[in-house]
Amino acid sequence: MSLNKFNTTITSWLKWLAIYILIGSIVGTATAFFLQTLDDVTLFREKHIWVVYFLPIAGLVIGLVYYYYGESANKGNNLIIETHHSLENEETPKPIPFKMAPMVFLSTLLTHIAGGSAGREGTAVQMGGAIADQFTGLFKLNAADRKTLLIIGISSGFAAVFGTPLAGAFFAIEILSITYTNKNQLAASLFVAYIAHYSCLAWQVKHTIYSIPNIPEISLTTLAWAIFAGFIFGLTALAFTSTGKLFENIFNKIKFAPLRPFIGGIIIALFIVVFNSTKFIGLGIPTIQDAFINNAGQFDFAIKLILTSFTLSAGFKGGEVTPLFFIGATLGNLLIWFIPLPMALLAGMGFVAVFSGATNCVFASIALGLELFGMKAGLYVGLASIAAYLTSGPNGIYSAKYKTGAKYVLYYLINKSRNQ
Repeated sequence: MSLNKFNTTITSWLKWLAIYILIGSIVGTATAFFLQTLDDVTLFREKHIWVVYFLPIAGLVIGLVYYYYGESANKGNNLIIETHHSLENEETPKPIPFKMAPMVFLSTLLTHIAGGSAGREGTAVQMGGAIADQFTGLFKLNAADRKTLLIIGISSGFAAVFGTPLAGAFFAIEILSITYTNKNQLAASLFVAYIAHYSCLAWQVKHTIYSIPNIPEISLTTLAWAIFAGFIFGLTALAFTSTGKLFENIFNKIKFAPLRPFIGGIIIALFIVVFNSTKFIGLGIPTIQDAFINNAGQFDFAIKLILTSFTLSAGFKGGEVTPLFFIGATLGNLLIWFIPLPMALLAGMGFVAVFSGATNCVFASIALGLELFGMKAGLYVGLASIAAYLTSGPNGIYSAKYKTGAKYVLYYLINKSRNQ
């Protein structure tokens, strides 16, 4: 290798190392600030429940801001996915607007402080994608390099918000394009995910800890029950996706978009007041934790499913993943009625498997289960995630995601046989 080529290689490595460290550190820090602020607004809402009366006003503000100042950013995660796909097709899409980051940050806080049922990963992922894409112009990167930026932007946001860097790395690859990802991008996704994760922890952010204390010995019978439970979780994920589409179609009949979250906010606020319960608004983490220990309400998962679909379809911001954890854990808790597995294990399987089915990110789901619950529970959680993935239907919550893999081949063959 010539001296010039050696110098060029070293310069390139140093440049990318600087990019990785900068993006991971910035996104991890931004996510830490977001999580701490989200905790503060949640605590405020719990102490001042009257704030839910302002949910329609919060919805109107969110709707007006996105309508007049951030129409492109309103696509959220799908904008990042579509931008990545355009680059694969050798197009030159516009940069992801940096304003997406502060807009989704503030809109999510408004959603949560006023009582909407939403998550937080959408916010972290959009912040990560918007921040990472700004480095394209800063370092004058080409289309191939820009794809890498979007991957690490997503992985860093997901990793930091949940404290699961391995799942974050796979999540980024799966929702963008697992087929066209090379090993260098996978390595970058993993490396930056860990940087973001530890950057977030450096700000003394604490992630929720879940445990499955009792795991049965592996046998054909227990594994068969895990697969059966996974089928139920997959159908539940399908119900979540379908319900979201239904509500979205209903809200789309309201022509002036800012009125959608305003009207939706009125209905959600009435629900909270009439039923005198805040159990199903916000993230619902206390209920998720409780599902690993005590019996859940028989309708908890269904109410959270409907309320979250309604909230997000109306135009409020946040994300779906933590509500999916709620739905899966409380549903898994109920399966102890007829599935002879420990309650905590069923809750953990549902926690991950409903996420797998709704996002169509089966590898990220398996990684998530391993990081949260350990190796002993990994086989049960993994089998349930695969079963849920296969039975959750051809569509997921990310409409722009490429439909690739064995699942879609199966659905293609089924549809083809029906049409013949």
